[in-house]
Amino acid sequence: MSELKQRILDDMKSAMRQKDAVALETIRMIRAAVQRREVDERIELDDSGVMQIIQKLIKQCTDAAEQFGEGGREDLVAKEQANIQVLEKYLPDQLSGDELEELVRQAITETSAASMKDMGKVMGILKTRVQGRADMGALSGLVKSLLS
Repeated sequence: MSELKQRILDDMKSAMRQKDAVALETIRMIRAAVQRREVDERIELDDSGVMQIIQKLIKQCTDAAEQFGEGGREDLVAKEQANIQVLEKYLPDQLSGDELEELVRQAITETSAASMKDMGKVMGILKTRVQGRADMGALSGLVKSLLS
């Protein structure tokens, strides 16, 4: 079992003991998503795979919170934000804007990217370097702005 999956399991047990309903619900959501993917693909996920799932769950919670906000359901917005806080505990520290820009500039130099046609090469390099430490949508926007 990967370190991250073991940490999630330990945190679930702790949340049960402490009767922390929000953390317990969110951790069970993570475990269900991980287990579903492992069964579907017949693989054992490593930390990187688990982080990808957690990032996807964060995006889903963020989108749900936006939708609930537009609908005036502040109670559900608060619930989704609480879930996001629990999920973010399992990701590495996020990169700052300056650090991201430096990584993008390095990747552009390494790939000799000159135009938007080379964006795929740049993103391919960056994906492995920023795994779990940056929002890929924001990163894509930064790459586009620097290449154009």
